[in-house]
Amino acid sequence: MHPTTAPTAAPTHSRSRDTRGDFLLQPPDPAQRVPCRVDPVDLRRLDLLALLTTAGIAPSAGDRAAIEQLSMLPGSVHTALHRWLEQAYGFCR
Repeated sequence: MHPTTAPTAAPTHSRSRDTRGDFLLQPPDPAQRVPCRVDPVDLRRLDLLALLTTAGIAPSAGDRAAIEQLSMLPGSVHTALHRWLEQAYGFCR
């Protein structure tokens, strides 16, 4: 077992290189971003899975088809579904 000690001074890093010799990446330029549009059905599906997970409900393997069908419903249906689950399980977003 090796003893460890706390550093006496904060490490210093240069902007272009850190102390290990690795080069740091520059922040991305927003003008060079590739436009990406996620389908609303996919967003609703991911949101529903996250909501179920937060509520402690682990979807079974057979639930995938039901989740896919629910994701195709309009956003207003999802708003109501979220409200019901949040009220039933007592958590807030």
